[in-house]
Amino acid sequence: MNTAAPHSDGLLPVLILHTGDPDEALRQSHGGYGEMMRHAAGLSPDAVHIVRVYLDEEPLAPSAYRAALITGSPAMVTDLEPWSERTAAWIRQAAAESLPMFGVCYGHQLLAHALGGVVEYNVKGRELGTQTIECLPDATGDALMTGLPTRFPAQLLHAQSVTQLPPGAVALARSDMDPHQLIRLAPAIYSAQFHPEFGPEFMRDHLQQYQAAYGREGLDADALSAALGPTPTAASLVRRFLGLCQRTSVRPSQNTGHMPAK
Repeated sequence: MNTAAPHSDGLLPVLILHTGDPDEALRQSHGGYGEMMRHAAGLSPDAVHIVRVYLDEEPLAPSAYRAALITGSPAMVTDLEPWSERTAAWIRQAAAESLPMFGVCYGHQLLAHALGGVVEYNVKGRELGTQTIECLPDATGDALMTGLPTRFPAQLLHAQSVTQLPPGAVALARSDMDPHQLIRLAPAIYSAQFHPEFGPEFMRDHLQQYQAAYGREGLDADALSAALGPTPTAASLVRRFLGLCQRTSVRPSQNTGHMPAK
């Protein structure tokens, strides 16, 4: 989709800020991160506007969209790449205009960075594979988290983490290595360090592809592969988030509709 015209159902399109891709072999087998995010969101191609910001493409104004999803990337937020910093500035504008947003991995970190948090390498090391996510007390009563189990598996693949939350942000879930696995940064703005869009097949191929490199870090790719499993609760989160945004044909700030109370 090259423009942000309303979809046939009257909804504004969902923006996917595409921040990078896996290497060519993995992309050929599993698709790029923009398409993975679209599938995780359950959206048809004509319902999204995928913007490859890492290739210097630029999104339209936040008012052109009903929500934004921000993908993972092999890049590092702390490198402060020009395209990434431009995207952070767009995110700040979108947050000021109350655009609903959901970021994943790099997108999680970029949201935090853009809104005043701190991103650094995780001092506990790289977090890989199917790991357990544990909900924190602030998840109780949250619109996105209502009805979810207090513990659920998710696919993890990251070296950097959000080490300091932005002002006003709340941690909703943690893992053994990261206290900020799921964050509510503002009403209708969420982010996850884990990957709702990844399945065990992608993770298995990734671990095999980088087995030697991970071995040099002391990580056992074979053991991590053997422990991979399905992650249905984590996989549901992007669609659950969009469900909060679909109650009206335009964004909550543009008419009398409102996001559910948090």
